[in-house]
Amino acid sequence: MKNNNLTNIYLDIDGVLLANDLQAANHVHEFLEYVTKNYTTYWLTTHCKGDAEHTVRHLTRVLQPETISFLSSIKATNWDMAKTEAIDFSKPFLWFDDDLFDFERIDLEKYGVLDNWIEVDLARDENMLKTFLDHFPIAINAVGE
Repeated sequence: MKNNNLTNIYLDIDGVLLANDLQAANHVHEFLEYVTKNYTTYWLTTHCKGDAEHTVRHLTRVLQPETISFLSSIKATNWDMAKTEAIDFSKPFLWFDDDLFDFERIDLEKYGVLDNWIEVDLARDENMLKTFLDHFPIAINAVGE
């Protein structure tokens, strides 16, 4: 049973789990192990629009086999223009992504949960995933429109 089953985790891939096209982010194994064992976790990436198998194939090129084993529990999402279309605002969530579009920021602000977007900047701090594990963020509840 998930320890934090009331909080959803949404994950981008590029710039979050992958440092670049050929290299996994530092501490990605520990990070994925933690979020998949303790939270309900979803893909929120252009690599997954309703198809988690495609996402896993994309990551298999770079991640170690022992890390790939965590991917099967991450659920697919589907969205058109804004990733925020796939977020369940009725539950607390954390969204790990390296960038937001202005319209996604507006959606988060509308619900009062901009702080639930966790900016990942691996160029500034290549060990950022470890920092999150040491001091894991806490989601604030959505307040509605």
